[in-house]
Amino acid sequence: MPSKRPVSAFDIIGPIMVGPSSSHTAGAVRLGLMGRAILGAQPQDVLIELHGSFAQTGRGHGTDRALVAGLLGMSANDDRIRHSLEVAAEQGMIVRFETVDLGEDVHPNSVRLSLQTGDRNVQITGDSVGGGMVEITDIDGYAITLTGEHETILVVANDRPGTINAVTGLLLERRVNVAFSRVERKRRGGEAIMVFETDDAIPAELLDALEDFYWVRWVRHIPKVTG
Repeated sequence: MPSKRPVSAFDIIGPIMVGPSSSHTAGAVRLGLMGRAILGAQPQDVLIELHGSFAQTGRGHGTDRALVAGLLGMSANDDRIRHSLEVAAEQGMIVRFETVDLGEDVHPNSVRLSLQTGDRNVQITGDSVGGGMVEITDIDGYAITLTGEHETILVVANDRPGTINAVTGLLLERRVNVAFSRVERKRRGGEAIMVFETDDAIPAELLDALEDFYWVRWVRHIPKVTG
């Protein structure tokens, strides 16, 4: 399914990168970087499920190495991308690749990442939509849209009255301007995921303050990866 994000000059020019394809290489690196940030650590155990064009031509374009490079914290212009599988093995990261059919409604350049380290685990679905631009579309079953074009805070918390006001109040106190925000939940009274994309840097003490709320399960800072 084509992205609804408007096309910019950056999409046409493309990013500074290592590799033959902005979609299959730079976009894949950025999906890996965002997956690493959402997990909140470098994963130890990784299942990468490739869909559509990623599955059919991805390895020839270095998509497998690019995704792992992002999970290792490498940027899209890092010369080590071509050796990322070897670097992962040296660092004890177990990586498995599989082909998956995610359905006709997803972008052809899509991947599902199942990441684990210690007692942390997360499953993420994302697309590389062109020109190195990306979208995370699902986190642990929550349907979201996360592009990496802004600094972002993810908050998973109990679905209860006042939680959004509490979070935005902390952002206001620290003069962090919100560009976009979304809330998704699976059911009333269960857990919800809050997404705050900001125009400003995210201070570390803001994350600490959010984690102090007893109704918060986890908080992650997703650094900007595009632009």
